[in-house]
Amino acid sequence: MAMGIDADGNNGSLILLKQGAEARVFESNFVGRRCIIKERFSKKYRHPSLDSKLTLKRLNAEARCMTKARKLGVLTPALYAVDPVIHTLTFQFVEGPSVKDIFLEFGLNGVVEERLNDIAAQIGDAIGKLHDGGLIHGDLTTSNMLIQSGTNQLVLIDFGLSFTSTLPEDKAVDLYVLERALLSMHSSCGNVMDRILAAYRKSSKQWSSTMNKLAQVRQRGRKRTMVG
Repeated sequence: MAMGIDADGNNGSLILLKQGAEARVFESNFVGRRCIIKERFSKKYRHPSLDSKLTLKRLNAEARCMTKARKLGVLTPALYAVDPVIHTLTFQFVEGPSVKDIFLEFGLNGVVEERLNDIAAQIGDAIGKLHDGGLIHGDLTTSNMLIQSGTNQLVLIDFGLSFTSTLPEDKAVDLYVLERALLSMHSSCGNVMDRILAAYRKSSKQWSSTMNKLAQVRQRGRKRTMVG
């Protein structure tokens, strides 16, 4: 498959950055610019033609959601190309650390309050814009948020599980996923979620129905984890 990507005019060199259950992520270059190539792979257990249709559907959905997020005023990497044959997306390489790395650094060396507040405010603002625009990210973790070098602006990445919905339940689950990620990974940073939700309330006109649902989702989530 890498050869297929090579043949696609990306000047050959591919560096594998990440391999997940759904996709492989490479660093490469596109018309002389550093880029990221995300390749969705086929599922061998599915019928080949069905598999190809489903993979292509997810590829197009990811490209659409990424583009929609930008239209809603949320920074995402610019999309350069979609290849429906080898199921790849090619987009801008964003220079800068993930929020995960920044927060882990805070855990090791102490929290820089001003920076933490700024990042939390940007996260809440971005999610509010997505949700008011009817877009659910689907995988809000600190790994999928970058802080762009030079501008210190938040860039959201990985829209592979994104979908459109205006339901408060879907928005609440989106926030709950982030809350669980913060609690498990970044508890030493204090209650970052409160700061994020404060910014979310400022950003989202529909915050109150979402917050009511979030309270219910938390109750349900706790019950579920206790049983497990």
